[in-house]
Amino acid sequence: MIKINQAVIVEGKYDKIRLSNIIDAVIVPVHGFSIYRDRETAELIKYLAKTTGIVILTDSDSAGFQIRNKIKSLAGGGEVIHVYVPDIKGKEKRKRAPSKEGLLGVEGISDEVIARAFEKAGVTASKTEPKDPITKADMLELGLIGGENSAARRGELQEKLGLPKRLSSNMLLEMLNVMYSREGFLEKIPDLILMETEEK
Repeated sequence: MIKINQAVIVEGKYDKIRLSNIIDAVIVPVHGFSIYRDRETAELIKYLAKTTGIVILTDSDSAGFQIRNKIKSLAGGGEVIHVYVPDIKGKEKRKRAPSKEGLLGVEGISDEVIARAFEKAGVTASKTEPKDPITKADMLELGLIGGENSAARRGELQEKLGLPKRLSSNMLLEMLNVMYSREGFLEKIPDLILMETEEK
């Protein structure tokens, strides 16, 4: 795995799945042109651009460049690094037909080509070993999901960490795994949210 210090913004969930096999980073899919109306993701991109910086990796077709420009406009002066994949003719395995322009999207590009694209862009990267991640089970146990007051507890946590209010529980989990080791988070959590002091 290659550790990327910045958050990586991609077009869709299949791009995220693809990159998850290659890089260790926060990977945010914008779900194509949904980024034009998705306020939560837009707010998250602004936050990430100003804190960790963002890497934009979209398909090399015209739609990909349009989405790339929209993402860049959301960064609001924060750090933006562009990673470009080359024009490669072909079709993704899960699709019946090639795209309109006949080019492979990020999900269809080989590991080696993607890794070289990051290198060419000068993205900060280093080899890393997989870490013990914070899980949904941890969040459930801490009352951050699945409980009567879980939304309020997440809101309190997000405020203390300086994260956007509109962050979904899934995106919060991703951010926590960037900011903390599992052990470090479990040690820090009493300082971050009001813990129950009495059993009910």
